[in-house]
Amino acid sequence: MQMKRHLGAFITLEGGEGSGKTTQLPRLARYFRSAGYAVLETKEPGGTAAGLTIRSILLKNNSAPINSRCELFLYLADRAQHIADVVKPAIEKGKIVISDRHSDATMAYQAFGRQLNTKLIATMNRFATEDLMPSLTLLLDQPPEIGLERCRTRSSMNRLDREELHFHRRVRSGYRILARSEPNRIRIIDAKQPPDKVEAAIQRQAKKFIKAYL
Repeated sequence: MQMKRHLGAFITLEGGEGSGKTTQLPRLARYFRSAGYAVLETKEPGGTAAGLTIRSILLKNNSAPINSRCELFLYLADRAQHIADVVKPAIEKGKIVISDRHSDATMAYQAFGRQLNTKLIATMNRFATEDLMPSLTLLLDQPPEIGLERCRTRSSMNRLDREELHFHRRVRSGYRILARSEPNRIRIIDAKQPPDKVEAAIQRQAKKFIKAYL
């Protein structure tokens, strides 16, 4: 199918651990490609060469504790590089950029999960992103108990997977607060459903997005 000409767009998938983002992102990308759009799939942290190093520090470091403020700055550093090197150039070329996590994750995990200063993090996020926000965010929502049980089936669990349940509950609560504050941008998807039903729900939102924005 011939690629359609448009101004580009930025879409993000968000959710707690084990919410299915890694499964659903390529399916969403395939849907947009089938509709004739050029798509770039990416992720945070780790969407750039520098980001891969940062990702390793953030997620694979199981022995040496990372201070919550250090963690915050690492995520922001990854994001600043990601926006400059990957996201903005692709949007300027007319592509739909779909990212596994973005600034909402830092609000949910560091502001709500780590209980750091919400207003300060919002300001730092705007600086790191050069005020670029997604036009559509799909929040894959489910109780953290379900997600963590899914994580236990992985070959290895990362540093965040090992956090206490009350941390993950704060993260989920944070995401839901964000969704209530921006209902036009953040759409909640019931991630408790089987993957195919989650995919169908995501595609319904994608169809609405195409009609409204592209």
